[in-house]
Amino acid sequence: MSVDALPLGSEQSQRILRLYNLYRLIIGLALVLLISSELDDQLLEIANTQLFRYGSWLYLIVNLLVITLMQRPRRLAPVFSLALFDVLLLAGLFYAAGGTPSGLGNLLIVAVAIANILLRGRIGLLIAAVAAISLIYLTFYLSLSRPAAAAQYVQAGALGALCFAAAIFVQGLSRRLQLSETLAEQRAADVANLEALNAQILQRMRTGILVLNTQRRVLLANQGAQTLIGADALAGQVIDPIAPPLVERLAQWRDNPALRPSSVQLQEGGPAVQPSFVPLQRGEQQHTLVFLDDISQIAQQAQQLKLAALGRLTAGIAHEIRNPLGAISHAAQLLQESEDLQGPDQRLLQIIQDHSRRMNLVIENVLQLSRRRQAEPQLLDLKYWLHRFAGEFRNTLPNTQQVHVETGGGLQTRMDPNQLTQVLTNLVQNGLRYSAQRNPYGQVWLRLYRDASSDLPVLEVLDDGPGVPAEQVQHIFEPFYTTENKGTGLGLYISRELCESNQARLDYQPREGGGSCFRIIFAHPRKLS
Repeated sequence: MSVDALPLGSEQSQRILRLYNLYRLIIGLALVLLISSELDDQLLEIANTQLFRYGSWLYLIVNLLVITLMQRPRRLAPVFSLALFDVLLLAGLFYAAGGTPSGLGNLLIVAVAIANILLRGRIGLLIAAVAAISLIYLTFYLSLSRPAAAAQYVQAGALGALCFAAAIFVQGLSRRLQLSETLAEQRAADVANLEALNAQILQRMRTGILVLNTQRRVLLANQGAQTLIGADALAGQVIDPIAPPLVERLAQWRDNPALRPSSVQLQEGGPAVQPSFVPLQRGEQQHTLVFLDDISQIAQQAQQLKLAALGRLTAGIAHEIRNPLGAISHAAQLLQESEDLQGPDQRLLQIIQDHSRRMNLVIENVLQLSRRRQAEPQLLDLKYWLHRFAGEFRNTLPNTQQVHVETGGGLQTRMDPNQLTQVLTNLVQNGLRYSAQRNPYGQVWLRLYRDASSDLPVLEVLDDGPGVPAEQVQHIFEPFYTTENKGTGLGLYISRELCESNQARLDYQPREGGGSCFRIIFAHPRKLS
C-alpha cells in the first residue's frame, strides 16, 4: 500500500492543505469566540474549564503559526506532524468539553478524513487509530471522575469506528479520483503531443493552408502558405491587400462552388498556385479552409515528360533527318566553292548552312535530354578546378574576350566534373556574348566564395551586358524559351537540370548597374548525391 499516494508538491495537494488550514483556523476562531463570550459553560457540560480555554487559545495560536510558517510543505513529516497534532489537540478539547455530548468528537472525524486525503495508506490509518484510541481512552478517563460519562462508551466507540470508516472511504475515493486525474493528465498530454505533432506536420507541408473567417481575416497559416504568398506572420491579418488574386478566386468559388478556380500567381516571380476552398463550420461561425498547391513542380514534371517523349521521337527520326540534312549542308559547301556564284547567291548559301547547323544543334540538344547519363559526383576542390577550367577556356577565346577569376580557398563540393564543365561553359559563353553587345570587349567574372548564412560554396558568373528584362526572368529556365533568332532555348534549362542532378541550385540575379549574375549554390561536400 502506498504511503504517500498524493504528491505533496502537486497543486491539488497544496490546495487541499490550504483548505485544511483555513478549516482549522475557523474552528480555532469559533472556539475562542465561544470562550470569550463565556457561553461555553452554558452550551457545553465542561469537565475542565481552564483546560478547555487554554486548549482553545493554543489551537488558534498554533494554527496561525502553521499558516504563517508552513506555506508549501513538500515532505511527509511536516504534514504528518500537523495531522497528529490536530487530532491530539482536538481529543484534548473533547475531554475538557465533557466527552461525546459536546459534539467535538465530530471534528475528529473531519480531521481524520482530511488527513487521509493527504496521507493515504498505513500512515493515514495510523491517524484514524490515534483518533479512535484517544476517544475511547479519554472517555474511560473521564468516567473515572464523572460516573455519568460511563454511558458514553457506545458513542465514543461509534465515533472511533466512524474515524476508521471515514479514513477508508476517503482513501478509496481519493485513489479513484487520483486515477481519474492521472488518466486525464495522460490523455491531456497525449492530446498535447498529438496537437504538437499535427502542428509540426502542418508547418512542414508543402501545400499552403489558410483558415479565413467571414471577414477574410487569417486565423491560421502554415509556413507553406506564407512562402507561396510571400509574406510573414499572416495570422491576424486581412488577406485582401496581401493577395488580391486569391480573394478574387474566393469570390468566384462562393458564387459557384462547383467551378474549379483557375491558378494564380500570388507574388511577383513566384510559382503558379492552384487554390481550392472548403467550407469549415466552427460552432455558429462559417470559416473557409484554403489549400494552396504549387503547380510549378507539376508543370515541370509534365514538361520533362514532354521532353522525354520528344527525345524519344527525335531519336527515332534523327537518322532520317540527319542524312538529308548532311546532304544539304555538304551540297551547300560544294556549291559555295563555285566561282560562278554572285554575291546574292553566296548569301543564300550562307543562310542554308547557318540553318543546317541550327537544326543539327537542336537535334543534338534534344537527344542529350533524352539520353542524359546519370551524374557521377566527385569531391572537387573548387578553387583548383575553377582556375584550371578558366585556363583551358581562355585558350579558345579571341583577343576581344576575357574571363576573370576571383576565388576563396578551402571550398569543396561533390559534383560531376564533366557536367559542371558543361554548365559553366554554357553560362560563360552566354555572358561573353551578351557582354560584347554593350562593350567593345566581352568580359565575364567568375567569383567563388562561401555563403555566410548557409556555409555552402557559391559560384557566380557575372557579365556587364544588358541583363534580362524583369518580365522575362521567370521564363529563362524554361525549355525552348529564347530571345534570339539563332538560339534553341535549351542551354539554361539543361544547365539547371544538370545542377539539380548534382544537388546544386542554379538561379539568376540581376546586377546593380546592369548585367546578369547566374549563381550556382553547391551542395555540402559531405552530402552524397
